[in-house]
Formats: sequence, structure tokens, C-alpha cells
Amino acid sequence: MQKDDAKDNRTIAERLEHLCSERGMKMTPQRRVVARVLSSASDHPNVEEVYRRAVEIDPKISIATVYRTVRLFEEVGILARHDFGGGKARYEEAQEEHHDHLIDLDSGRVIEFHDDEIEALQRKIAERLGFRLVGHRLELFGKSLKR
Repeated sequence: MQKDDAKDNRTIAERLEHLCSERGMKMTPQRRVVARVLSSASDHPNVEEVYRRAVEIDPKISIATVYRTVRLFEEVGILARHDFGGGKARYEEAQEEHHDHLIDLDSGRVIEFHDDEIEALQRKIAERLGFRLVGHRLELFGKSLKR
């Protein structure tokens, strides 16, 4: 969830509020805090990391509220859930623009990237096997060569 300016944060928060009201859900103050944390994340936090950040904004927010809110946002299609290893789901804003991930196994850092050659090769492989590619997820796991 690479956020470059405050406008992005407002847009996501407004979108969350709109989607929640559209589905008959109230945008509570706690949901706003979780939305704010997720909107400002430049990484792919797990729920515990979202909770730690949310408590800095609202010390009264509970871990259960954060879990429920993250699950709700995932269900309505606002968040994308990823399993990058380590036993904890990590989240990012669901995006229309496709990208892939490279996960550094030493630091846990997640690098987002898009490569037209890889995309073309995946379509070509699917066609060769008799399929029309309608979606995919590519996650590369590696260790930095820089020591």
C-alpha cells in the first residue's frame, strides 16, 4: 500500500466509509482508526501490527475490534489478504492495478513490482496449455545478495 500523499489517505478512508454505508454497515470511530492505519501503511501489515498502530491513535481499541474490522474490510473487497509465510496473513489495499511481490526472507520486507515480460510469459504459458489467463498472483521469496 504505497501512499504518496494525504489525498490517497482521504480517498481510501472515504471509499471505506462509502462501501460500509453501501452495505448497511456503520463507519464507527474504531473502524475509522483501522482505516486510517491501513491507509497510511507503506508496508503489508498483519493484524497485530495494525493493532499496535491503532492503539497509538486510540488506546481503547481492542484487538478483537481490529480483527473484526480487517475481516470486514477484506469481505467487502477493500483489503487483499496475502500469505507471505511466517504464519500470519498480511494485508494491503485491494488494487485494480496488478502487481507482484518479492519477499525478503531475512527482513520480511515486501517489494511490489510489475514486469511486462513476466506478464506476457504467464499469458503465453497459459495459452500453450489451453487456457485464457483470467488472473494470477506471483510471490517470489528470496535473500538479498547485498550483505
